Amino acid sequence: MRLARVAFVAAAFVAAAVLFPFSSAGMAAERIALSIAIDGAIGPASSRQLKEALKAAAERNAAVLILQLDTPGGLVTSMREMISDILGSPVPVIGYVAPAGGHAASAGTYILYATHVAAMAPGTNLGAATPVELGGLPSLPGGEKDIAPGKDGAPDKDGKDSGRPPGDAMMAKVTNDAVALIRSLAELRGRNGDWGEKAVREAASLSASAALQEHVIDFVARDTTELLQLADGRTVDVAGKKEVLATKGLAVEMLDPGWFIRLLGVITDPNVAVLLMLVGFYGIVFEVTSPGAVAPGVIGAICIVLALYALDLLPINYTGLVLMLLGVAFLIVEAFNPTVVLGAGGAAAFLLGAAMLLKVEGPGFAISWVVIGPATALTLGLALLAGSYLWAARRNPPRVGGEAMRGLPVQILDWEGGEGHVLALGERWRAKADGPIAPGDRAEVTAVSDLVLTVRRRSAGYDGAGNDGAKQ
Repeated sequence: MRLARVAFVAAAFVAAAVLFPFSSAGMAAERIALSIAIDGAIGPASSRQLKEALKAAAERNAAVLILQLDTPGGLVTSMREMISDILGSPVPVIGYVAPAGGHAASAGTYILYATHVAAMAPGTNLGAATPVELGGLPSLPGGEKDIAPGKDGAPDKDGKDSGRPPGDAMMAKVTNDAVALIRSLAELRGRNGDWGEKAVREAASLSASAALQEHVIDFVARDTTELLQLADGRTVDVAGKKEVLATKGLAVEMLDPGWFIRLLGVITDPNVAVLLMLVGFYGIVFEVTSPGAVAPGVIGAICIVLALYALDLLPINYTGLVLMLLGVAFLIVEAFNPTVVLGAGGAAAFLLGAAMLLKVEGPGFAISWVVIGPATALTLGLALLAGSYLWAARRNPPRVGGEAMRGLPVQILDWEGGEGHVLALGERWRAKADGPIAPGDRAEVTAVSDLVLTVRRRSAGYDGAGNDGAKQ
């Protein structure tokens, strides 16, 4: 009996040892390629999307992650985050510029250089990686030609500035930093660093076939199936370790961005963030002026929180943000205390703050005056309109309590000896008069004292609405 048990256990161990390799092979055969598509400007949402995709790829033991790019560029901060995530990824990343007609310009070029394998679809292009000036548009050295070392806007041969304006010196430093980044990525992946520098300094661009000839990409692929076939067998450096890609025939699973990433993509547009902030202030002001409405206060608070969260993710200039908040505050005060000066100053502060809000502007991340201008005009108009109503209300006499009954028409119910009763506002009141009044006469209230009305007779032309025909 004991021998039978020992034989059974030994057989089980042998079966497990024999079957285990087949299980591993089965698991390896089931590996897939995950894919994400970044279509639009590179920003916080793109960075978050890539980070989550790399995490999912690592957890699911994916063979590769395909990063499909079609972007005009974007924010440098988000681009550097994405590059850092790709370089530290335990899963190989294949950069693929697609579909046909797409491009990987500006920040997209740097990201493509960082991927383990770089490919493009026919009919696509990349390049134009010149840094964007602080708060301005791209500035190419010399316009259409290079600037020789030592001239304005270009560094000396020894790396020193040569009396150029501070703005040109800053731009030169930004450009040199960008060149160093793309050269380091080219050296890491074995790609053409000279052309990368040309893309930065001269905004050069290449088509898919030209990029292959210049050794900027590894191959041209029509679709993801061909992409995986051509990538198969390539040796890449993944987090410091050499790895041979086995991608041929892998099933491709597309990872769609979640609701939070979609929301992030909307609210991190600086124009949307500014509008959210304005709507938030409108809601809070309406709630304060009309307590109990609840909904405006709730919506306003949510909008302000979303706006502040979005602005925290963007490279903003806090001086510009403070100016915008100060401008809105001035406009709110203008609505309650009309002075015109506060309104004009608030509009000016808001516009100046909007112009200074972003430290660095990029494709898809720039303040649009088509949006900000009308928003400022609307805010100023609402403030002036509310101020005009308040000013008119201040000039009118008080109309509360007993004062509201002055001029009110009354009906004489009974009268004797200068006193009697009248009907006013549907109620019976005691009344007195200095002049003669008889039942049936038309009268109006002239004063109220201790719940006693003082009335006087109206002329025959009185129409019961405060109009006296005898006076017209």
